Amino acid sequence: MAQEILKEAMAMQETIKTHRRYLHEHAEVGFELPDTFAYVMDTLQRTGITPQKVGRCGIVASIGEGDTVAMLRADMDALPVREESDLPFACRTGNAHVCGHDMHTAMLLGAAALLKRHESTLKGSVRLMFQPAEESLAGASDMINAGLLEPSCPSAAMMIHVMNTEGLKPGTVIVPPAGVSAPAADFFEIGLQGKGCHGAMPQNGIDPINVGAHLVLALQAISTRELGMNDAHALTVSAFQAGDAANVMPDQAVLRGSVRSFDLDIQQFLKKRIEEITQLTAQTFRAEARLRWLGGCPTLVNHPELTKLACEAFPIAIGSERVLSAAKLGGGDARSVGSEDFSYISQQIPSLMLAMAAGGISNVPLHHPKIIFNEEALSYGAAVYAAFALARMNVCR
Repeated sequence: MAQEILKEAMAMQETIKTHRRYLHEHAEVGFELPDTFAYVMDTLQRTGITPQKVGRCGIVASIGEGDTVAMLRADMDALPVREESDLPFACRTGNAHVCGHDMHTAMLLGAAALLKRHESTLKGSVRLMFQPAEESLAGASDMINAGLLEPSCPSAAMMIHVMNTEGLKPGTVIVPPAGVSAPAADFFEIGLQGKGCHGAMPQNGIDPINVGAHLVLALQAISTRELGMNDAHALTVSAFQAGDAANVMPDQAVLRGSVRSFDLDIQQFLKKRIEEITQLTAQTFRAEARLRWLGGCPTLVNHPELTKLACEAFPIAIGSERVLSAAKLGGGDARSVGSEDFSYISQQIPSLMLAMAAGGISNVPLHHPKIIFNEEALSYGAAVYAAFALARMNVCR
């Protein structure tokens, strides 16, 4: 059956492409996905699958019955980026699927149709997870809190993320090594309260810009003086907003940023030091500081049993020439530096995050307004999703 899955997925390519283009043109962000939600619900229902809403706007549906439950996840949200792809189906609302989530959702809709067709052969149940708000790292935890893993907890979960990779055939799947493959992340906002005054009389005020400037430099010293060469992490202040006049000292400033690491102990150390340095720097210059943690996610862990399963099942399903090891491909550390809230699931059940090549059209990175993904990858993605579920149930390996 494994060798037939790709043929069936190829025959569905135009349908999967239609799904992708609708989702792309109607890109929505965060938890506000009315068009996307309605389209996915309707498509599943027309496939003969009964979906249900889970959480704020997540969707879950099951195919088959039994104690063995394999979960397949696709994220549905876009980014608030104005698209510059010039595609005829480009989104014109100020949002854009520049991270490829439209590809993921279309692939899983294709896999749903494949698995429904072979439902009688399943030795268990496949749970389809369509998730909102991945970009804010909030959607997975929302669905888990709403009962995603109940009443029967899946024994395995898998996701695909497309990459704009040059030099690889579209649809090439990249299997990661076991262990941590994506860092924990926490977003922060620091509000600084000073005292405004005339720019000609700074002695009468408390300058929040000065406090913020010292704070940015002090935070960088955590990386250069408090952590070693092997403590992989990234601490980035990406926004600094204060004032709007050349002759007025403002009374407030706001800094926003993120901190990421592959080790949860290092992550907690970084958060503790950010809190301490923020308060002490503000006190040094007579200002007040309020630090807010805006959300985040833990590390994403790939289970060794599932990496082995992928290496055994996918060459049969899509051909060995389209299955690569991430370690060999990268020539070193194959971990992603981008965080992924599928990590919440990987912390609870055996999980696997796969990368899939979908490049060769635009030589720009993910999240770039000009990015164009290669739709040839769509049928391969649908086949990989389906092959994982079937292999997990020992239907085809």
